[in-house]
Amino acid sequence: MATTKLKAKAQTYAPQTPNDCAADIKKLGDLQRDFARQQADMNDEIAAITKRYQPKLEALSERIATLQQGVQTYCEANRSTLTNDGKVKTANFVTGDVQWRQRPPSVSIRGADAVIEVLQRMGLSRFVRTKEEVNKEAILNEPDAVRGIAGISVVTGVEDFVISPFEAAAEAR
Repeated sequence: MATTKLKAKAQTYAPQTPNDCAADIKKLGDLQRDFARQQADMNDEIAAITKRYQPKLEALSERIATLQQGVQTYCEANRSTLTNDGKVKTANFVTGDVQWRQRPPSVSIRGADAVIEVLQRMGLSRFVRTKEEVNKEAILNEPDAVRGIAGISVVTGVEDFVISPFEAAAEAR
């Protein structure tokens, strides 16, 4: 006869009395609030660092954009020479390369419902994709109808345990 292995997490601590449990819930609330304070302090420091570096980064970004535009202007004006009359798409300089790359074609759709309607009206249904998928809501409404079908399982009765330490809410004005 085969033995069944049970996987259970080892519990290192559990309160022993209602008073211990109440004290632990209070400690939990204290720790959660301390966590939130530490997180707020961290975010304050990140904001200060960002504020300190933002002007420097903006200035560098402007200089980078100016140089990129200048290099592109020069290369576009001299493209035929740099690309050997279009035989190559890369120009090599001592300090780096520039490249002209053609992006692959793409399609963008705005107002998809209206576009689908027009395509179908014009007899261009081959450009409309129909997607079939399992209707999970219908299965939840009739779980007995699909019972025993491989690949479908209806999960019910899952219970979550939630601890909510009491806190007083205050609004900043």
